[in-house]
Order: sequence, then structure tokens, then C-alpha cells
Amino acid sequence: MLKEIFAPNRLPARSTLRAVVYVQSALALAGWCAMPLRVLPGPLEVGRALRGLWLEQGLGRELLSSLSVNLEALAWTLLLGLSLSYLSVVPALRPLAAAVAKSRFLGLIGLTFVLTLLLGGGRPLKVALLVFGMTVFFVTSMSDVVAAVPAARLDHARTLRMGEWRVVWEVVVRGTAADAAQVLRQNAAIGWMMLPMVEGLVRSGGGVGALLLNQNKHFHLAEVFAIQLVILGVGIAQDALLGRVRALLFPYADLVLERRAR
Repeated sequence: MLKEIFAPNRLPARSTLRAVVYVQSALALAGWCAMPLRVLPGPLEVGRALRGLWLEQGLGRELLSSLSVNLEALAWTLLLGLSLSYLSVVPALRPLAAAVAKSRFLGLIGLTFVLTLLLGGGRPLKVALLVFGMTVFFVTSMSDVVAAVPAARLDHARTLRMGEWRVVWEVVVRGTAADAAQVLRQNAAIGWMMLPMVEGLVRSGGGVGALLLNQNKHFHLAEVFAIQLVILGVGIAQDALLGRVRALLFPYADLVLERRAR
């Protein structure tokens, strides 16, 4: 068993991987319990803080608010990101997609003032900041996917007497749909990570980010750690859900031959 899990390029059985996860989780929990309280609050203290946050400070309500903002931003990101990425096949629009991709080096702080003047703050401002933060990375990844479509596939579609826009639809759009779902999954994680920061910048409307900063301001470390664990748990659940949806919509995407190391 040790050779199976420590040797490179192996493909252990699911039961073996499950055992490894259990052992590592137990070691992580033991390390957390052994951590001095001045560094991190203990599990029991965090559990009590989580109960107080949920029952007395509206953590559930704030979490629902954050989820709705994140889902709205994700929908806009999908619409804008796919449009820009697929239209990059048109030479006249390719510089626009490239400019959006290069905008990933910009920070959100400098954009807050401009977007506030345009949108007036509140929920629209939070959504706009999230959309910007996710779209620039979505276009970066998806444009590379579109550019990597083999020319042979395009030529094959042309031999079937398809027009150029039909070629784009069949080969570029439909042919990369599974990759687009994977890119969306990655950028959804980016958006969920950015959400507490955005809600800290735009306090109106609440959210877990505003609640987190309020607890951090008063040095309530147990509450801060509890909220961080909730954010982590929801992010993992979101990623698993998107992965499951991708597997249902595109079951062929991961049908690859696996070569076991001998």
C-alpha cells in the first residue's frame, strides 16, 4: 500500500485514496488542537463562535446574500466571457479580447471610484467588481482554448460545405463547450475568493465579507476563523456542484485512456 501511494504516476484504488484523506484530515485536526491558543482559536471555541454567528448575528442571511451576488456575477461573466472569447475568431475583434485579458493586471481599488459613479454603489457595484475580476481571467483562459482549436478540425468542417459562421458554431462553440464549463468552474472559485474583499469594499447590502471585516475589526479571532471555514466549505461545495454539472452535461469530456504505471 505504501508503494502504491508514494510511488509517482500510480493510480491507487478509491478506497486507498479515501483512507489517505481520512489520515491526513485526522493529522490536520490533531495539529489544530495542538496549536497554541494565542495563534489560533481551538475547534471548540470556533464551534461556539459559529453557533453564535448563525443564531445571533445572521450568518445564514448574510451567506444567502453573498451567494445571490456571486451567482448573478457568474451569469454575467459567462455571458460576457464567452461572447468575447468566441468573437476573438474575428480579426477585427481580436484586439478587444486581448485588451480585456490584459486587464487582469489592474486592481479593483482603482476601479471602485469609476464604477461607483456609473452604478451608484450597493449591489450593482459589488456585482460589477466581481464580473470584472472574473471576466478578465475567463477571457484569458477561454481565448487560449479557442486559439488552440486544431486547424484540421476547421478544414474538416469546411469540406462538409459549411460556411465560416457555421464552422465557428460547430467547431469552436460546440467543440469547446466542455472546456468552457471547466474554465467557468475555475473562475467561479476566483469569484468566491474575491467576494469577501468586494463586500468589504462595498459594505451596503451586507454579506459574509462585511460580517468578516466587522469581526476582524474587533479582534474576534474565533468568529473570524468560523466565517473563514464557512467560506471555505461553501467554496468547496460550489466547486463540486459545478464539476458534477459539467460531468452530466459533457460526459464525454473526461473519457480518456489512462495508463497505469507498472
